[in-house]
Amino acid sequence: MELSLPDQVQQKLTEFLQSRRVEADDLDPAFGAAVAELADFVLTGGKRIRPTFAWWGWRAGGGSDEGPAAVAMLRAASALELIQACALVHDDLIDESDTRRGNPTVHRKFERTHRESGFAGDGTQFGMASAVLLGDLALSWADDMLHSAGIPPAALNRALRPWRAMRTEVLAGQYLDVLGQVRVDETPQAALRICQLKSASYTVQRPLELGAEIAGATPAALDALRRFGSDIGVAFQLRDDLLGVFGDPAVTGKPAGDDLREGKRTVLIAEATATARERGDQQALDLLHSVLGDPALDAQRVERAREVLTELGAVAAVEERITDLTGSALHALHGAGLAEPAASRLAELAVAVTDRTR
Repeated sequence: MELSLPDQVQQKLTEFLQSRRVEADDLDPAFGAAVAELADFVLTGGKRIRPTFAWWGWRAGGGSDEGPAAVAMLRAASALELIQACALVHDDLIDESDTRRGNPTVHRKFERTHRESGFAGDGTQFGMASAVLLGDLALSWADDMLHSAGIPPAALNRALRPWRAMRTEVLAGQYLDVLGQVRVDETPQAALRICQLKSASYTVQRPLELGAEIAGATPAALDALRRFGSDIGVAFQLRDDLLGVFGDPAVTGKPAGDDLREGKRTVLIAEATATARERGDQQALDLLHSVLGDPALDAQRVERAREVLTELGAVAAVEERITDLTGSALHALHGAGLAEPAASRLAELAVAVTDRTR
């Protein structure tokens, strides 16, 4: 039976990480054990969204669905999961998150290792340091996997434009996110800019461009994919913001209201605070400010925050943005004359990633 695209990505990642685990063991068994934790994090869970968009960018640009070129493209697309691993490991550390995909985060795992092994010193610091290093390792290996994928030199050179831009943009978005929290910048404009850089770029737009550039897509096709990817990427993150407050922990793998505890100034929060100020609703503002960044936030106050966000119309406003962005993206896609079945599959993906429960 032919493997699904996510399963093929899983296979390529497993092959790559197994070879790197052998190298790590040769350096030192302790380092090999740490790399095993990183490999487990990469290979356990995850929706493989970025490689999926890269693959369909390749097909939209005229790339084949089989043969050596397709296999090389699949390896290159799979490298995106290592950038994602770096981003998640570091993001969990920055946010001091305890769980990811229903399991302890990487820094918490190494804290536990420190405690259970009776190591000297501060376990929290050991966990933080380990997570930073393993995140850095994942980012380095992403480059290695891309360059060793078997992409022809001219195609690889084209691919490096979106690849380099993506790495810089996601870090810019992450920094602006951290900066926005300490500045307490609650404007929708600031939240949207972070959304564009931190998520839209590296989740949809740049992966699509990566695949299309490797395929040698026409300028017109690239332009359409950029517009589609930018809009769907923002819509994807807006859905994520809603799930971060309203999602079911059994489905999302994170505690209810975790985005509130972490103090994230999302578009959802920005819309709510802007409306509360316009209405002069100080009670709602006080409630929102009290829950944001409160690590001890309990279920009752999470529920009250949800009610306020709904009453202020923020949930409806974000849903409307998602609908508008999805419509705009599909319009860009349908007018581009992209190769089939890529055009149809991208339209299906647009709906799947913006109307989801996890």
